[in-house]
Amino acid sequence: MRKLTLFFVLVFIPAISVAWGPKGHDVVAYIAEQHLSKRAKRSIEQILDCRSMVYVANWMDNASHTSEYSYTKTWHYCNIEHAADGYEGAYKEPKGNVVVAINDIVLRLKSGELSVAEERVQLMMLIHLVGDLHNPMHVGRVSDRGGNGIKVKFFGKSTNLHSAWDSDIVEAAHRWSYKEWQEQIDRVTKSQCKSYMQGDVVSWISDTLTITSQIYEETPAGTNISYDYVAKYTPIIEEQLLKGGIRLASLLEEIY
Repeated sequence: MRKLTLFFVLVFIPAISVAWGPKGHDVVAYIAEQHLSKRAKRSIEQILDCRSMVYVANWMDNASHTSEYSYTKTWHYCNIEHAADGYEGAYKEPKGNVVVAINDIVLRLKSGELSVAEERVQLMMLIHLVGDLHNPMHVGRVSDRGGNGIKVKFFGKSTNLHSAWDSDIVEAAHRWSYKEWQEQIDRVTKSQCKSYMQGDVVSWISDTLTITSQIYEETPAGTNISYDYVAKYTPIIEEQLLKGGIRLASLLEEIY
């Protein structure tokens, strides 16, 4: 009963630390739902106690700040100092990073050895972490803590590069609900969809790292992020959210 109570509390309290912001994670989850087979969708809804993937998409941002799930704090990102080193150059977090976490969770969900409560938690984590994997500043440098140490301005307001990419730019790109985001960007052909699904978690984070390198190069400390910047990166944000949703659906189909 205590864990069930914690589940509902964490769903409703405001996120303390976010990645993509609540809107971005909702978009990824909703896109994934639209690409699920009826069988997989039915199984997932049963595990989530008849709730949608969107409903739980931001659960982990809150949970990671509780004593019970504090061990997952490093699972939201993968710091890589030099892009040329690729994932092999990632800082070795003792408790794991987003790539390690996703791969481990997929194996646990496939095992068939989890209780209903355990499976629910693992599923909620997977839904969130695949979104994190596609946020460029969650594949940032060790030295600046994924852009947290780079001070910039967002339309004149002081912030840091990480925070700007978590929520500010997404909301500035389009003032859409998560459903509107899906309706407008989820218009890929079958061949495009298949292309996004190819590879594995390591190759997916490598895709994100390429974008991260560009962001670092074009957003030095002191940059005032404004209209031109948002316009340039909006198509990239759209594609990253779309990739995240389609790839999440692919993993869930593989499991369920």
